[in-house]
Amino acid sequence: MARPKPTNSRYDLKPNDFIVSKTDLKGRITYCNHIFMQLAKYSEEELIGAPHNIIRHPDMPRIVFKLLWDRIQNKDEIFAYVKNLSKDGGYYWVYANVTPSLDVNGNLIGYYSVRRKPSEEGIRACEELYARLIDEEKRGGMDASSRYLNDLLKDKGVSYDELIASLQG
Repeated sequence: MARPKPTNSRYDLKPNDFIVSKTDLKGRITYCNHIFMQLAKYSEEELIGAPHNIIRHPDMPRIVFKLLWDRIQNKDEIFAYVKNLSKDGGYYWVYANVTPSLDVNGNLIGYYSVRRKPSEEGIRACEELYARLIDEEKRGGMDASSRYLNDLLKDKGVSYDELIASLQG
């Protein structure tokens, strides 16, 4: 399936909306709720079995997803601001919490994500940060983007988690 061409159409979650999805270990969608389908503009049939990155917006820096995958594959949760791409080219921002799904023996069996409405302040901050991270990636690859992010966190004296939490308020 060809990726949609991004447009400037923005969709927003309502304050009490929650997007929920589950994926297998390879990131293929195994469950998605109605709000996810509604915002992404895909049917359940189109989403189940598809890679979760079907909704990845090109404005998202790769380093954010590397950080996300490193954390959840390590059985740690992560929060992140994510700009998603709808099937019609529109976009929507989410404040995502991604956690590993474990079986009764503690083995990793998939991932679970709950997303809610992000703060406008967080969106503005991430738009600037993500544009800079993408510029760094274009100039020097993932290493340059990672260095920039780590230097920023060090300069602010916060961890990634502290920065993201502060943006949500």
